[in-house]
Order: sequence, then structure tokens, then C-alpha cells
Amino acid sequence: MDEGDLLALHRRLVAMPSVSGQEATLAGWLEDLFWERGLRPLRLGDTLLVIAGDDAAAGAADLPAPRPLLLLDTHLDTVPPAPGWTRDPFTPESVDGRVFGLGSNDAKASVAAMTAAFLALARTQLPFALGLALVEAEETRGTGTKRALEDLASRGVPLLGAVFGEPTRLDVAVAQKGLLLLELEARGESCHAANADALGVPNAALVLARDLLALAGAELAPRHARLGATTVQPTVLRAGEARNVVPAQASAVLDVRTTPAMSHGDVVARVRERVASDVRVLSDRLEPRETDEGALVVRAARAARPEARLYGSPTLSDLVHVQGAPAIKCGPGASERSHTADEWVGEAEIVEGARFYERWVREAARLVEATPASPALRVAR
Repeated sequence: MDEGDLLALHRRLVAMPSVSGQEATLAGWLEDLFWERGLRPLRLGDTLLVIAGDDAAAGAADLPAPRPLLLLDTHLDTVPPAPGWTRDPFTPESVDGRVFGLGSNDAKASVAAMTAAFLALARTQLPFALGLALVEAEETRGTGTKRALEDLASRGVPLLGAVFGEPTRLDVAVAQKGLLLLELEARGESCHAANADALGVPNAALVLARDLLALAGAELAPRHARLGATTVQPTVLRAGEARNVVPAQASAVLDVRTTPAMSHGDVVARVRERVASDVRVLSDRLEPRETDEGALVVRAARAARPEARLYGSPTLSDLVHVQGAPAIKCGPGASERSHTADEWVGEAEIVEGARFYERWVREAARLVEATPASPALRVAR
């Protein structure tokens, strides 16, 4: 796929709406594309899992376990258009080297780049199997990547490593914060607002406010070398139903971004120590992730792009679903353009993204072949 074909593919992807829950048309079009190229994609809902090995026509159903797999993974879905678009979000426009359109940056630049790299390598002899997962629902529930990983696990396919395509300016995220969702529920007594001071009635809104101030800037965990502090932000607040009635109940949802420095259970315990409100755990399943700099996927990325910065990412991605294998997050585009009106990505970024993914796979193969004595890599031969 030359540069012109790559950019045409990207524009075609942007022109096909795929807001979360509406990925079927795009997934079907890509499924046909792979069949036309002699590959046999596995359709898992609106997620595609394609695997190439020594035989370019080998699909997921033909993968000979326990051949380890190196995975390229990115998402087909987008968020809905943000307010303020000045152009049709579903009509890609190329202006002075920038492609405007919903999802152009997050993450259809990665979809196009990974697809091009995968097709370029489909007939290449590699010391491992190469997989591509183009997944649904990353922006909402993360079900696409989970289904792909579950399918591989069900057939005993070991995961050698993975890269997740997200807009990182092709810098390499080797760590990612987790998400802990909590709810504070403060209690008081209801009465007429005019009588509250005289009666000494506790106002649940004030109890909640004091708790939120106690958590503001609180050190809930030790700082992590790459990810920094565990942070807490109140997002959804509720209190009262009438202007002249003291609320007996008030609540706040807390968005807590965690690091590997402390477990979710210990972070919850520290929150409870600091507040008078009841603390309810809404979700604690999205754990932080960290990959050692010496891991195969990191070393391959550094060899493929020596100028890339290694960093810790504060935002979530489907990397959170990988356990027991090294994984990184890296892709064309910039995170600050994601979910914005008039979202765009540079054409040069897409081209360089495809080159990076292809080099990354080739460097991973070189490292495997150069380290036959390593227990971690021997299985890949």
C-alpha cells in the first residue's frame, strides 16, 4: 500500500460513521477488504481479529497453538461529534496536509496505519504470529479488545506482546493510569432553611463540601515515577430538591486516577480515613498498567523510533485489558485533538505511523531471533 492508497484508506474510514454502538458498517467493509487480500478475518460482534503467519491466508481459526502472537490493536469506534463543528464531521476534508473529520485522529489514523503495516507484513516470515485487532466499543465499555483477548486465550494462544494504537504523537506510553470510581454519600437532617442554624441541623451539602475539600490535593498514594500522583476529581454532585429545604442527603461521584504505587483497595481505605461521608465503590476493575523498559515491545519501539519519548499516560485505553504480557500505547496523532470539534490529523503523521508499526514488528522479530537463549522469547521461535 503506497502513501496515496494509505491516505485514501484513512479518508474512507473517516467517511464511514462509527460512533460507539454503530461500528457494524465499518467493520463489515474492513472484513471484505481482508478477504480480498487473501486473509480470513474472524468477526466477533463488530470486532475484527485477523492473524497472519507463515501462510498469508492463515486466519484466526487456523493459528497453530501455542505459536505466540504479537498484536496490533486499535479501535473503530468514535465518540459522538462534539458541539462546535464548523464542517461536516463525516465528510473528510484534506486541507494543507491536515485531514479533518470525526475520528480522523482518534483513532482512525491508527486503524489506517496498522492495517497498512499488517498487510505489508502478511506474507513475511516471522518468528511469531502477527495479529491485528480492530475493535468496537473502546470509547464506552472496552468489550471489543476483551473479546479478542478471550478468543485468543480460549484457543491457548500465548500473547507475546501488544501495541495499542492511540494518538500519542508516536511517543511510547509504557505506563497508564487506572480508574477508580467512588461515590461519597453525606447525611444530614432535613428542615426549613430559615430554622437550620437555630436548630443546629446538620446540612448534608456542607458535610459533603468539607469532605471534598479534605480530598482536594490529598496524597492518597506515593508518587509514581512515570505517572505522578494519584488524583481525585469530583464530577457529578447532587444535593437538595427545594431552595428553602436543608438537604438530608448529598452525594458526589469521584473520578480517581490511580497508579501502580498503591492498590485500589488501599486507595479506597485512605479516602475513607479522610471523609465523614459514606464511601461506595462504583468501579474498581480498571487497574493501572506498567511495562518494564526492558520488555520486548519497548525495546522494539525504541529501535524502530529512537527519537520517541517514553512516558506515562494519564488517559485510559484498551491496554488496561492486557494481563500477563507486555504492552505499550503508541500511535499517530495527538491526544489533545481527540474528542474536539474539527478534529484533525496530519497526513504525514498517518504515513509515519504506518512506517513505525511495520518497523516495530520487524524489530521485534529481530530481537526474538537474536535472543534464542531467553526463556521469555524461546517460545516464539
